Amino acid sequence: MVPLPARRALLAAALGPAGRGRLPRHHAPAAAARPFSGAGGQEEAEGASRATAMLRHLLLKLRATGPVTVAEYMREALTNPGQGYYTRRGGIGESGDFVTSPEISQVFGELIGIWYISEWIAMGKPKAFQLVELGPGRGTLTDDILRVFKQLASLLSKCDVSIHLVEVSPKLSEIQALMLTGGKVQSNPEDDSAYMKGVSKTGIPISWYRDIQDVPPGYSFYLAHEFFDALPIHKFQKTEKGWREVLVDIDPDVPDQLRFVLSPSSTPATENFVQPEETRDHVEVCPEAGVIIQRLACRIEKDGGAALVADYGHDGTKTDTFRGFRNHKLHDVLKAPGTADLTADVDFGYLRKMAQGRTATLGPIKQREFLKNMGIDLRLQVLLQNSRDTATHEQLLHSYDMLMNPKKMGDRFNFFALLPHHRLADPDKKHKPESKSPLPPVAGFGELLLK
Repeated sequence: MVPLPARRALLAAALGPAGRGRLPRHHAPAAAARPFSGAGGQEEAEGASRATAMLRHLLLKLRATGPVTVAEYMREALTNPGQGYYTRRGGIGESGDFVTSPEISQVFGELIGIWYISEWIAMGKPKAFQLVELGPGRGTLTDDILRVFKQLASLLSKCDVSIHLVEVSPKLSEIQALMLTGGKVQSNPEDDSAYMKGVSKTGIPISWYRDIQDVPPGYSFYLAHEFFDALPIHKFQKTEKGWREVLVDIDPDVPDQLRFVLSPSSTPATENFVQPEETRDHVEVCPEAGVIIQRLACRIEKDGGAALVADYGHDGTKTDTFRGFRNHKLHDVLKAPGTADLTADVDFGYLRKMAQGRTATLGPIKQREFLKNMGIDLRLQVLLQNSRDTATHEQLLHSYDMLMNPKKMGDRFNFFALLPHHRLADPDKKHKPESKSPLPPVAGFGELLLK
C-alpha cells in the first residue's frame, strides 16, 4: 500500500480518466456466487459423448485396480489428457459452467493490478519482476492487470516486466493466447522450458508452462485466483475404528454408476495427512496445494516477491465441501465425470502451515474487505458519476453487489498472501536499523483510511 494521497493518485492513474471507466462484463444472477445460465445444445451432445468415454475409462480402471482415492478421481476427471474437463473444455464464463470475479467486472482485475504495483513500490521498485499466474482461466485477469501496467507505463519504464502463465489445458492456453496476444504466439520454442511464447498487445513478453517448476527463478509476483480449489483432495471420515479414507468405486447395484465407499483400513494418505490433533469428523486435505505453497514460499524466500491467493475457502473449520458445477448449477460429483468442474473449499489454515515459516502470511480476509481496502468504493463512485445511461448505472451496481454482497461473493471468497518476512519487519530492528519511517502497510489487508 502506498500512502494517501499518493495511493489515490496511483488508483486514478492506473484506472484511467474518469470518463473512460471500465464497465462490468455482463449481468450475473443475484442468487449465486458461481452458477450462471445454461450452455448450448452442441456442447451438451459433446459433453454426453465425453462422459461416456471418461466413465468407460474409469469403470475399466476401477475393475482392474479396485476403488481409487477422491484425489485420483478428480485428477482423471479434470486433467486426463484425452477426456479431462480442463484439457478439453474448461467452461469459464457465460457459455461455460461457472463465472469468476474477473468475468463480472474489470474493476476486480484492475485492483489486483494495483496490488502488485503497490507491493513493487513498497519493496523498493526492483529493476525487474515476473508476474506468474497459476491457472489463468481465459486470461481475463491477466488482461486487466496488463491494462493497469500500461496505464502506469511511465512508472514501470525502468522495470523489466514479464508474464508467466502456468496452464495445463491446451484449450484454455489457446484462448489466453488469443486474448492476450491476438493469437501471435510461437509454440514449442527451442531450448526453453516454456511450451509457448508470445508478446502481449501492450508489448510485454508472455510465456506458458505446464508446471510452476518450469518457470525461471527470479523476483516474482505470484497470482492464484480460483486455482487451489480445483486441485485434487483426499477425503477422510472418522469411524469407530479410527480414520478411514473416502474412496470412489463402482456401484454394485448399478454397474455403470459410481459411488463413495470407505477404505476397510487406514491408507497411506490417512496416516500422512490427518493430523493427530484433528477434532472434525470429516476432513478434506489437498497435498498438492501444500506442495505448491512450499514451492512459492521457497521461491519468495530466495528470490523475493510476493504471492496473492484469492479463492473460496475456510481457516480449517469446514468438513464436506466437495462439489461439482455444470451449466452454472450444482452437479453430482460422481455423475458424467469429465463434463463438470469439480471443486472443494481451500483450507487456508493448511496453506499457512505448509508455508513452514519461510514467508510471512496475511489473511485470509473476506473478498469484500480486501476490495474495500483496495478502494473499490472510490472507483465505483467515479464510474457512477460518469455513467451516461440507466443501463450502465444498473450494471455497475449489479457487478459491485455480486463482488461485495456477503451473501454472494463478498464473504465466500477470501484473499491470502505470502510475503518476505522483512516486508513486515519492524524497521527499528536489524533489517533496516537506519530507517526511521515505518514500512508501508500491505495493500488490501489493512483498512484504507481517507483523510
